[in-house]
Order: sequence, then C-alpha cells, then structure tokens
Amino acid sequence: MGCCSDEDDGDVFRHLMGSNFPSSSSAASSAVISPMNSHFSALSSTDILRIIFHNLPVPDLARASCVCRLWNSVASQRDMLTAAFVSPWKLNRIVGDPLSRTFWRDNSLAKFAISHGIARGDTVASLAVKYSVQVMDIKRLNNMMSDHGIYSRERLLIPVSNPDILINRTCFIELDVYAKREVAVLYPNDVPDKGTTYVSNRISSEESNRKVVESLKRSMQVDNEIAQYYWSVANGDPRAAFAEFSADLKWDRQAGRS
Repeated sequence: MGCCSDEDDGDVFRHLMGSNFPSSSSAASSAVISPMNSHFSALSSTDILRIIFHNLPVPDLARASCVCRLWNSVASQRDMLTAAFVSPWKLNRIVGDPLSRTFWRDNSLAKFAISHGIARGDTVASLAVKYSVQVMDIKRLNNMMSDHGIYSRERLLIPVSNPDILINRTCFIELDVYAKREVAVLYPNDVPDKGTTYVSNRISSEESNRKVVESLKRSMQVDNEIAQYYWSVANGDPRAAFAEFSADLKWDRQAGRS
C-alpha cells in the first residue's frame, strides 16, 4: 500500500468524518472540509488532529499523511504509527526503528514472523508441523530454494498463522538478511538472543541508517526530522532523497517569485 491512494481528498475526509460528511453536492460545495479552509480551522490544530488520527487504521493514516505537510507531520509521529500498527493485533509493543518508513504502511499478518533458532534434527517439514504452517510458506519467507538451506542458518523465520499468538506480545523490527525484508519478529518469552548474528545485523543496519540520515541532514542543511522525511519518501535511496528535496526547494523558490 502506498502513502497516497487513488482516492481524492473528499474520500479521505469521508473516512475521517464518517457519516457526518455532507452527502449532497450542494452541501459539499458549501462545506468542504480542508486544512486550508478557515471554516475548519480545527483541522489545522495538531492536538485535534492527534485525537482524530489515533482512531485511524493504518491505510487511512497513510492517506491522511498525504493531505498536507501539517497532517503528514502529525500522522508520521512514532506514537501514531505504532498505535495504528499494533492496535488490530492487540500487541503489547513493538521495538526498533525500521530502515524505511514504508514499513508502517502495512500491518497485515504477513508482516509478522516467529524466530526459530535452528536445533539439531530440525527440518523444514518438522517445523511446518510444529507451527501449523505450510512448508512452502516457510521456504518462501526465508528465500530457501531447498531444504538443505536450513543447515547454513542460525534461525528460520516462521510465518504467523494464528493471530491470537500476537496478543500481548512484543515484536522486534528486524531486517532479515535471508528474507531480505523488514519483519516484526516474535521471540520466545519476548526476549531476543543478543548473541546471534541476525540481531547484530539489525543493530548494524540501524546504525547505518542513522549515519545516512545524518549525512543527508548536513548536505541539505536541514534538521533531523526533515532529513528523515525525505529519506523515507525516497524508500531509503539517499540520491533520490536529495533529488526530491532539491525539487521541492526549487518549487518553493519559484512559488515565492510568483
């Protein structure tokens, strides 16, 4: 799911306002809800926006972030993102920062996985039986071409088949080197094994991310929040982030001269 969908602003506002949104065309033309409309100045209040956004599911929160910079700044706050992410599954909390903010735009069950440390005698088939999942689903998630791939790994990620397992649990955001994507990982007793290389890879990736954002911050001569914003909209590509920033800066300057 992308940040902005094919819905126009009116559709976004219908999601936000529910049945109170004007149904007739005449009413809509006289009472268009917009953050730029002085009749609805409340929608330019960050406190009120926070109250509204706290009730939005992940897809609608992503749509709201596309309305304007103010809405984006509120909808992109970490507590907003995590609240929308964990709410449907009744998670206790989620730990870690994703490398890409697009992580927060999808909180389907496929986003979660169980970390299983490989033990002697484990096979993909035995793990499929143990966790009540399909063999092919385990292979697909871990990018395994054959069962022999299990022996070169410290762990396998197991797809979550029963959403009840997420209730009151803690998940850890990790970029798995084999799955090649970021996953919300569950550990036994909600405690990751810090001695494993996949946790070290996650820490290393997070440190690398911070360094790139810091570099963008210096190059753009902006604060950390703005650098992080352009880093996220560019899906982790620093060149694209700088190009997007330069394009916005050029547009601002042209708008100022007009």
